Amino acid sequence: MAVIRAEDVIESVAAALQHISFYHPQDYIEALGAAYALEESPAARDAIAQILTNSRMAAEGHRPICQDTGIVCVFVKLGMGARLEGGMTLQAMIDEGVRRAYRDPDNPLRASVVADPAFSRVNTRDNTPAVVHVELVEGEAMEIALAAKGGGSENKSKFVMLNPSDSITDWVVKTVPTMGAGWCPPGMLGIGIGGTAEKAMLLAKEALMAPIDMAALKARGAATDLERLRIEIFDAVNDLGIGAQGLGGLSTVLDVKILDWPTHAASKPVAMIPNCAATRHAHLRLDGSGPVYLPAPDLSRWPKVEWAPSPGARRVDLATLSRAEVASWQPGERLLLSGRMLTGRDAAHKRMADMLARGEPLPVSLEGRVIYYVGPVDPVRDEVVGPAGPTTATRMDKFTKMVLDQGLLAMVGKAERGPQGIEAIREAGAAYLIAVGGAAYLVARAIKAARVIAFEDLGMEAIYEFEVKDMPVTVAVDARGNSVHTAGPEEWRRRIAARREAEPA
Repeated sequence: MAVIRAEDVIESVAAALQHISFYHPQDYIEALGAAYALEESPAARDAIAQILTNSRMAAEGHRPICQDTGIVCVFVKLGMGARLEGGMTLQAMIDEGVRRAYRDPDNPLRASVVADPAFSRVNTRDNTPAVVHVELVEGEAMEIALAAKGGGSENKSKFVMLNPSDSITDWVVKTVPTMGAGWCPPGMLGIGIGGTAEKAMLLAKEALMAPIDMAALKARGAATDLERLRIEIFDAVNDLGIGAQGLGGLSTVLDVKILDWPTHAASKPVAMIPNCAATRHAHLRLDGSGPVYLPAPDLSRWPKVEWAPSPGARRVDLATLSRAEVASWQPGERLLLSGRMLTGRDAAHKRMADMLARGEPLPVSLEGRVIYYVGPVDPVRDEVVGPAGPTTATRMDKFTKMVLDQGLLAMVGKAERGPQGIEAIREAGAAYLIAVGGAAYLVARAIKAARVIAFEDLGMEAIYEFEVKDMPVTVAVDARGNSVHTAGPEEWRRRIAARREAEPA
């Protein structure tokens, strides 16, 4: 009988979580590099270049790929011939591994988990507890598949109960555009089919743990119905023209993974969960011989891509920014921001709304300012701030009119804005800018100083003031309410359709 010590589980989980915080899986990097080589959309190509450059920087610097270092999801297959030793439950072992990883002084990871989710939403400060699924299997080993799942992609999870005769591909093609770009494409789609509602969701999440092999699958040809379905969905989704960061382009997904399970004759449950540009997962096998450590990847296999600002980018001085200058920005225009900007996301916006409702003054004036939707990682060594990429802007739509009424000129986030946010921007003559999701370490290099100026108790959701130098952003919604997240995909969907029509039968 194999004896697996609690300390070995803890150390293996902690080491794996640190590893995946700064090393992309090799298969993802190679697939993204191939997508970059084929991409024709300048905006999408620039975004992919930032993601690839950020990936190498994070790997070399051993700092997080993304500021959202995720909620930890774990699938454990425990051999029935194994014995766990150490006086702890398996949940407690894994949670201690999470705690150790996220509090590592050399590379602290952002604690994003909140307890009491329906009410007080208090941060647990160590990213515990993990979400753990356990299956008893034959053998004496313990296999652990774990992922650090970012909120931007997790929030786009979808589920449907189809009729047995309904098309899964049709549902996916109809549903993916409703997900927007908050999941930071290009990434992967995990699809679960069958079982019951909760089983389909588990299958979809577990499917994302598999390696990317779509290029190899298409080269050899499908051998099963599920493989044919994978290819069909892959092609159909990319034909939507959504592209990197939702800006329009050829690559929206790098792979589609499907797991299925027998289901009731009257049912066809289907779940879909995307993985983002910060794809992070690891696979461990403990056999009682000690902790398991993942080998460092060969960085020479990373694509030779070095992002640099566009020579045509407009430099913007935030100290002298005016409403007239904001009105001159064009959709899709690339800007380099320098000066002081505020930060604020969900909790800070909610608190400001409550203060204004009570007639209280805000702790900081928004007049003439720009706000960045971000929750940064804590700094280490000589950093002024840790990785600080954007969060999904649509969550702030309901607060947009409120902050614009306080004199705000522009906002920076990721993904599209909804109708409510766009209308408020148009009415105020303001603008919405995007930074690239999945390029947090690269973006942080533009931040030269940072200090908390309000709501310090909110941790990473406090209001900071950043001083930035040439921070790269793109105009996503201009002062007239024109959105690149609408125009870009529409243009590339037409282009792709025209190519399909021109292909020989």
